[in-house]
Order: sequence, then C-alpha cells, then structure tokens
Amino acid sequence: MDHQLLVFTTVVEKKNFSRAAEELHMTQPAVSQYIQSLEQQIGTRLLERSNKFVRLNMAGEIVYHHAKEILSHYTRMQYLVDDLMNKASGDLFIGASYSFGEYVLPGMISDLLENYPLIKPSITIRNSKRIVDLVVNNELEIGIVEGEFNQQSLNIEPFADDLMYVTMSANHRFANQSIVTKEELEAETWIVREEGSGTREATDKMFDRLQLNPQHKMEFGSTQVIKESVESGIGISLLSKWAIQRELSSGTLRLVEYEGLPVRRKFSIVTRTVPFQTKAMELFLKMLRDRYR
Repeated sequence: MDHQLLVFTTVVEKKNFSRAAEELHMTQPAVSQYIQSLEQQIGTRLLERSNKFVRLNMAGEIVYHHAKEILSHYTRMQYLVDDLMNKASGDLFIGASYSFGEYVLPGMISDLLENYPLIKPSITIRNSKRIVDLVVNNELEIGIVEGEFNQQSLNIEPFADDLMYVTMSANHRFANQSIVTKEELEAETWIVREEGSGTREATDKMFDRLQLNPQHKMEFGSTQVIKESVESGIGISLLSKWAIQRELSSGTLRLVEYEGLPVRRKFSIVTRTVPFQTKAMELFLKMLRDRYR
C-alpha cells in the first residue's frame, strides 16, 4: 500500500498531525516527513497549516479525492487475493434506498452474517439518487435502489418487483367509505418524500397517470416519519408494501381502494463495471438474486 497516501488521507480526516500519528501508531515527526515527501513529489503544498488547524488547499482537494480512490483499489485488490486463499471475508459496502434498506435489508444482512461471519458489512441508507452517486464515486460497492437511472458507467440490474399502495390511518374518514372520488383524493393532504427519492418518483408518476392534482402536500425525508404521520391522521401517502406490512397486520394502517392502484415498480441492483468482484460481494449479490428470482 502507498503509505504516503495513507498518511496524507489520515491527516486530512483527523485534521491534526498528532491525532493522525496516534491513529497510525507513528511519531508526529514521521507523519510530517511523509507529508513533506508527498508534497515534494507532487510539486506543491497540499495542506494549509496553523497551530489550530490543518486543512486542504485546492491542490490538496485534488490529491485527496484521488488518494481515496487509489487506497480503495489497494484494499479491493487485497480482498480479491485473500478470497483466492481463504473463506469470504472483509468489508462489504452496501447502500440502499429507505424502503428496502429499512424494511428488507436488515433480515438479509442477518442471514449473510449467519453463513459468512467473517464478512463485515457496512450499510448506508439514503434516497435512491444519493445511493447511485455513492456507487459512481466508488464509496459503495453495491446499491439497491428504486426508480429509473441511466448511468453508462454502472451496471443496473432489476431484480425485484415492489407494490405500492395509497395508505391511510385506520381512523381516517376514507376508511368508512366504499368509494373514494378523485375530488376527495385531490382535497386530501398527501405526505410525500423529497426529490431524488424513488418513492417520490413513483408518487409523481402516479399523480400524472391517474390525473390527480393534490392541493396540499407535505414533504418528509424518511419513510418511517411518513408512516408515523399517516398513522396519526395527518394525511395519506403512497408507500411500499414492504414498509407497511406490520401496520397492516396490526390494523393501524389501511389501504385506500382506487382504480389504477396499486402502483408497481422495480428495485434494481447498482454496481460499478469492474473486472473482478470480491467473494463477499459475489455472495451477497447471489443472495439477492436467489431470494427474488
């Protein structure tokens, strides 16, 4: 591994030479020497230093970005070699959108660890657009997203169907109606996800397809918060069946019956185009595909 880059990125992230030295089990003069040597090779200063802080200058920003990518390739190379010799092990960086990440992924991770305890999964849950960005930037190995994306640098593989229902509180006035009209739906408060969310994309497409033009919308950044808001009677929302199974069983949430529902969408696996995959990554992808085949 390139120790100059490792020392440099550690100093940047710890924002302090002493803390970086402690993290790397080195002396502070040795850390300083590594930084000076790197700056000499690059041909310019990379860090602005004072008694209170260490921070990147513009050249340092460029070097830091590429150093993280280079170190990631070193780590991946080591895992691939280890996989040839040993059982599946090492870090596995997985990202998922909220609907899948909060309500489906935990059970899958539990199954993975039960069978392969040497794998160390790290989970990131964000909206679909953010997960795709993190895969593109080499910060995640696998993304699980909903919605449509067109990224030439990525493999996008649909693997599961999701049904989405308009959901209301069990005490909502619609619960006692056999028919809900278009006008009633448009007059209702709709609780929606933020832009960039696959659930928001599905909701907007549903509004267009059903020619609904709701006058009152509330925007939240979490499926769990939306679900709790619907339960409390604040409004209605389009939610994944995966997210509301427990509440439907307990009777705290109910489904709004309306022509054209439920909404069907695809969940997709997003990965970078790489010549090799770690065994941990291969095993998790196989688990995903087998479960929803």
